[in-house]
Amino acid sequence: MTNATLPDLSHEELRRYGRHLILPDVAIGGQRKLKAARVLLIGAGGLGSPLALYLAAAGIGTLGLVDFDVVEASNLQRQILHGTKDIGRPKLASARDRIADINPHVRTELHDTRLTAANALGILREYDIVIDGTDNFATRYLTNDACVILGKPNVYGSIFRFEGQASVFATTDGPCYRCLFAEPPPPGLVPSCAEGGVLGVLPGLIGTIQATEAVKLILGIGNPLIGRLLLVDTLGATFRTVKVRKNPSCPACGTREIRELIDYDEFCGSSIEPHGRSIPQITARDLFERLKRGDDLDLIDVREQYEWDIAHIDGARLLPLEHVPTSLNTIDTARDVVLLCKSGGRSAAAVSHLQTVGYRKVWNLRGGIDAWSEEVDANVPRY
Repeated sequence: MTNATLPDLSHEELRRYGRHLILPDVAIGGQRKLKAARVLLIGAGGLGSPLALYLAAAGIGTLGLVDFDVVEASNLQRQILHGTKDIGRPKLASARDRIADINPHVRTELHDTRLTAANALGILREYDIVIDGTDNFATRYLTNDACVILGKPNVYGSIFRFEGQASVFATTDGPCYRCLFAEPPPPGLVPSCAEGGVLGVLPGLIGTIQATEAVKLILGIGNPLIGRLLLVDTLGATFRTVKVRKNPSCPACGTREIRELIDYDEFCGSSIEPHGRSIPQITARDLFERLKRGDDLDLIDVREQYEWDIAHIDGARLLPLEHVPTSLNTIDTARDVVLLCKSGGRSAAAVSHLQTVGYRKVWNLRGGIDAWSEEVDANVPRY
């Protein structure tokens, strides 16, 4: 847009954005650019919360949000876009109301759907900047590939336990996410935040950095995190950056081999091992029925001791995942073995390992102890 076609600011907006307008690098012209901008947030959770709050407050004209989840009590430790009164509501409804309260001048466009290969290009095409606030590798790779194909900047962030990352990918001259991580990791190798935990304030820190990068891109100011990966360690209170170079052999932004999108759930999920080996699954209800009729099962919980102390299934025994390879002498190949964790990722990795060393009568508890609590025994706490 030229200055002549940028939207004007009302008197109320001039008052609202006064602290921006007196910044020489923003001024009225920059604020009009922010009002004209269309930014898409993928995810209205931990990272999406500070992103939505601060971008709305900054005066981004149109905020698109992609999410299909509902607010749960366990979200509230970090997802400050939502409140206790919103438990059970769609996150998009909660986000829409909160954004409208922060800044009624912001238009929200809600995409109540899972981002997939079928809809990603259609959704992302309508925005200037895409911000990745996802918590899973399948959507992260899909977002990256769609941004590269469409030529949209991808403001990336990720969080885990006490550490976070941020960068800007898929710009004209910069690298993309695949230049850094060429392929999705095997299932179970990298726990999700649901499995591994996350410090509640961490997404606020990383999400605010992402919001800052988006504003810089819109205004054309400063030195964005293009070609640099910011690494944040909250326990050590350190911030450092590493260079990320554009890879000429990258199948997305280098050789451009990736011209169509695919869904990566089969590579990043817990039901299929990367080399095609099937992971046998058992539901919580079926496990309950087998235990009730007295089947001889070795029920192994591969979580950590501190998780076991929160909640566990009667009759299970604790064997943390890292000890499984060195404890095979405690697992009888003649018995039926069921492995479980919080939601099924780590136990799927354990099942895969046991299969590789010859075990045939092994199953993964689909959905983990979460599913057991929800479907079988509500007295088992969820966390």
